[in-house]
Amino acid sequence: MCSALKLFNRLLLASAFLAQSSLAALAPGNYEFALPYQSLQRSYLVHVPPKAADSRRLPVVLSFHGGGSNAEVMRSYTRMDRAADRDGYIAVYPNGSSGIGGRFLTWNAGSCCGPAAALQIDDVGFSLAVLDDLAARASIDTARIYATGLSNGSMMAYRLAAEASERIAAVAGVAGAMSLTRFAPKLPVPVMHIHSKEDHIARYDGGFGPPSTLIDTRMFNASVEEMLRKWLDFDGCPLRPAVVDPVAGEQGTPDEDQSAIRREYRPCRAGVEVVLWQLSGAGHVWPGGVRDYNTQLLGTGTAVIDANAEMWRFFSRFKR
Repeated sequence: MCSALKLFNRLLLASAFLAQSSLAALAPGNYEFALPYQSLQRSYLVHVPPKAADSRRLPVVLSFHGGGSNAEVMRSYTRMDRAADRDGYIAVYPNGSSGIGGRFLTWNAGSCCGPAAALQIDDVGFSLAVLDDLAARASIDTARIYATGLSNGSMMAYRLAAEASERIAAVAGVAGAMSLTRFAPKLPVPVMHIHSKEDHIARYDGGFGPPSTLIDTRMFNASVEEMLRKWLDFDGCPLRPAVVDPVAGEQGTPDEDQSAIRREYRPCRAGVEVVLWQLSGAGHVWPGGVRDYNTQLLGTGTAVIDANAEMWRFFSRFKR
């Protein structure tokens, strides 16, 4: 009887140790993981914040790079690692496909973009595989998984939110309107969109952007207002905003001639909300990212708002 009790206690200790090990399996820091998916060699980057050390299950933000870019560029340009450390979430940067030497990658976001769309790559399935793979490595809160992205990556975030709404608690796109031919989410989704009226690549009012040798001949962009109307209708939101909040660029800074207007649509079904940040004076950029990064291609940068801060303030209010 005594030996059986000792064995039972050892099993309890072993179980506790394994549980602790599982929670702390991925220590704070940066990682890159290979993830073969449907005969393609895929990968993703992960940044685990210092707050992971307290063994809590952390929320996750999936951050999709733009077309013709890659995960490492997205990480450095958006400065999201720093925001993840401040706000306490795991930042995940998946890599698209169909590039050359790990560069010039694209996402199949529906009708866009480039080789990934032409080849009908299953990027929704890959994104969900990334989440499953991450869950086996780290302690994540599966009720708090969020998606964002820039340009083609923004379109990808919207596709994921629409086609896997049971997994994504909220979505926030930057400079890229949804490009789905079929829009039928299962559940209401909180949505935040950030876009400049002067975006010369993904035009705010829709239409063809400039020629590109990286991802497509010419890319057709959906109208931001048209996309917003789809989400407002599906989420059961009023068509007139409940809040209209203007923000002016600070005098004496590079943003002094820029502005932003925040439009908040509520109440909506199931307690969700839709928010539009309409910027003026900026280009095809991530607000608050590395200033004037590749201005020849992307146009004028902006810090009139901080996209990381605004989207986390939005994300953190919602769970799936």
